Amino acid sequence: MQEFTYPYKYPNNYKGSGIPTNFSTIEEVPKTFTPIEINNMVLKNRIVVSPMCQYSCKNNSGLMNDWHLIHYSSFAKGGAALIIFESTAVQQEGRISFADAGVWDDCHIPAMKKIVNSIHSYDTCVGIQLSHAGRKASTQPPFLEGSRKSIEKNDPSGNGWEVVGPSPIRYSDNMSMPREMSVQDIHSTIQAFKDAAIRSLKAGFDFIEIHAAHGYLINQFLSPTSNKRTDEYGGSFINRIRILLEIIESVRSVWPRNKALGVRLSCEEWTNDGWNMEDTIHLVEILNQLGTIDLIDCSSGGNSSNQKINVSPMYQTPFANSIKNIINTPLRSSGNGDFRNNIDSSTDSCGSTSTDSGSSRTKSQIKVSTVGLITSGNEIESILQDGKADIVMVGRQFLRNPFSVYQFANELNVKIDYQLQYYLAQRK
Repeated sequence: MQEFTYPYKYPNNYKGSGIPTNFSTIEEVPKTFTPIEINNMVLKNRIVVSPMCQYSCKNNSGLMNDWHLIHYSSFAKGGAALIIFESTAVQQEGRISFADAGVWDDCHIPAMKKIVNSIHSYDTCVGIQLSHAGRKASTQPPFLEGSRKSIEKNDPSGNGWEVVGPSPIRYSDNMSMPREMSVQDIHSTIQAFKDAAIRSLKAGFDFIEIHAAHGYLINQFLSPTSNKRTDEYGGSFINRIRILLEIIESVRSVWPRNKALGVRLSCEEWTNDGWNMEDTIHLVEILNQLGTIDLIDCSSGGNSSNQKINVSPMYQTPFANSIKNIINTPLRSSGNGDFRNNIDSSTDSCGSTSTDSGSSRTKSQIKVSTVGLITSGNEIESILQDGKADIVMVGRQFLRNPFSVYQFANELNVKIDYQLQYYLAQRK
C-alpha cells in the first residue's frame, strides 16, 4: 500500500485542517486557534493530543502496526497541532505491559517512520514520549483481567519479567518487588534514553518528551517515598533528580538543539512525605538554568497506591500556572549557590556546557502545558486567556471524538478548515 500524498494542489483559500478561516487579523482569533513556536517547532493551534498507551503491539515485539497508523492519523486529520505518541519503552524491560510500544531497537524505526510520515502529510507535528516503567513494569493491559497486579517473571504466558527500581519497594501489595538498580544499571538506562533519541530522530519525530511522571522509573527516583538509596542517586534532593538531569543531557547531546525537547512531571504525588509542588518548583528552576528543555508538561500522581486525588475539571491546571509564574520570573539560585556546585563531583554529567547540548537560552523560551479532564473549547480558551499554560494537552476526549478540534472550534464560534476530503461535514 502506498503512502498518502495529495494528487492535487491545495485550493487557493485552504489553509489546513485546524486553522481558522473567518478572521481578518490574528488579534481576532481565540487564543486556542493561534499558532505558537516551541523551539523551532511551529504548532498551528494550541491543541495537543496527549500520550495515551494503546497496548497493541504483538508478540512482545514493541513494534507499532496498522492500529497505530490509523489511530494517530485520525487525530492529524482532525486538526490537532501536535500528536505525541504513547509511552514508548527505551528498554524491553521498561515496558508497562507486554503489549507496549518500544524504541529499544533499530527494528522499531520503519513502522514509526511510516506513521510519522502519515501525520506529517496532514501538516501536523508529531512527538514521542520516551519512558521506562521501572517497578510498574510487567503488567497486564488495564482493560484485561488481572491488570491490577504484576505478571511474574516465571509466568507460563511468557509475558512477565523482572522489574527494577531505585529501591526494593513495591508499588502496591499486588505488584512485584523491584530489584534495586546498580549504578551500572542506571548508566545503561541513561544510555538507552540516548539511543532511543537517536532512533526517534531517524524516524522523523519533531519533538521528544521525557516521561518523568505517573510513577514510572524517573518519577520513582525523584520521590523520597520510592527512592531510599544512599549513593549518588538517592538521599538528597539533588541526588534524587540526578538521573533526570543526566538523561536530559544525554538525550540533548544527540537530539538537535533546534528540535523541541520536553519533560512530563508529576507535580504533586498526592500523598504524605512524597514529591510535592515545592520540589517541582525547585526542579523547574534547575531545568530553567540548564537551558536545554523547551516544554514543561504538568501532570500529577501515579507514584503511590495511597494517593488521594481531588479530581475535577482542569484539576491539574493550577500546577501549570505555578510553573508559568516561576518561568516568567528572574532566575534565582536553587540553593547554596549554583545547583551544579551541590552535585557530587563523582559525576560530570550534570551542568555540562558542551556544544552538543547547545547554549543556555532565556527563560521566556520555555513553554508550559497542562493536561487533565479538559474536555471543551471554552475550558481550553479560559486556560490560555488567563495565562495558566501555553498549550493544552487533551487525552480521553480525543478517544471519544478524534475530531474534537472541530468540536472546540464550534464551541468557540470559530470557522476552521476541515480535512479536505471531509468538507461536507462543515455543511449544516
